[in-house]
Amino acid sequence: MSDLHRRLTVFDGLVVSNFDRAILQDMRDGGITAANCTCCVWEDFEATVRNVARFKKLIADNADLAMQVYSLADIAQAKAAGKVGIILGWQNTSGYGDDLDMVPLFAELGVRIVQLTYNTANAVGDGCYESVDRGLTDFGRDLVAALNRNGVLIDLSHVGPKSASDAIRASKRPVAYSHCAPAGLKRHPRNKSDAQIRAIVEAGGFIGVTMFPPFLARGAESTVEDYVDAIAYTINLAGETQVGIGTDMTQGQPAEFFRWITHDKGNGRKLVDFGATFELKGFSRLSEFPNLTAAMERRGWSEERIARILGGNWLRLLEAVWG
Repeated sequence: MSDLHRRLTVFDGLVVSNFDRAILQDMRDGGITAANCTCCVWEDFEATVRNVARFKKLIADNADLAMQVYSLADIAQAKAAGKVGIILGWQNTSGYGDDLDMVPLFAELGVRIVQLTYNTANAVGDGCYESVDRGLTDFGRDLVAALNRNGVLIDLSHVGPKSASDAIRASKRPVAYSHCAPAGLKRHPRNKSDAQIRAIVEAGGFIGVTMFPPFLARGAESTVEDYVDAIAYTINLAGETQVGIGTDMTQGQPAEFFRWITHDKGNGRKLVDFGATFELKGFSRLSEFPNLTAAMERRGWSEERIARILGGNWLRLLEAVWG
């Protein structure tokens, strides 16, 4: 690990790995200061509560490695203590059970980043794999307002284009694509067009660039250099103050997990086929995060730019949303 990587605050905007002590150890070994860690995808209210409880127990049982993050001050504390800050995040709003009163409850439990829809439709709006995107529902607009009131960052990564556009306009606080890639380099329903990237940035929003190989230009052959290409492309569109990292790292997940996330509601129609390769060459484990910093340095990027992309920009976004 380079001295630069060791000194920087490193923030990963989306990790959906099979969390256990070994994953937490890899996160710390990779110099990750804090990360948005998925604890809801397709689950309903009860299952999501159980997931949150399991995460809290995991953090408590591994207090030498990790701590839960509720605020920016907690991220600074994690950095100072050499621990990984865990932010509880959802990739769907199904955990609320269509009850707005659950928003402040889960925010108090530490759920601070929430994606409106995951791939398909729910009571809020439509996902990126729906054949027709009708935009946010009235309930969806009410939920956006509730998330704003409770300082929860709204994520639009898997949301359909019209629903995302509606949310960008409806939100009183900045919103994010926490983990996406530019469609200008690879056409895919999950990737965002140049126009979508510009639109969220113009509204004060944020882009976290994913390294998931199926979304990168060379697919299964993609390396850490291809990932930096995607980051550079996004910076050229959005500027370097509203772009960061959202790896979407799936480390340790079994084959059943990928079947589950690629079917509607986990068990419905098949939505997408990613193939068999989910690991980026040169950055296949969270402990290899320093390889990304090294690749940026090889490009001749300044320390200021690297610091912004690896974490500084995320911190400014969270300050604007969390307060």
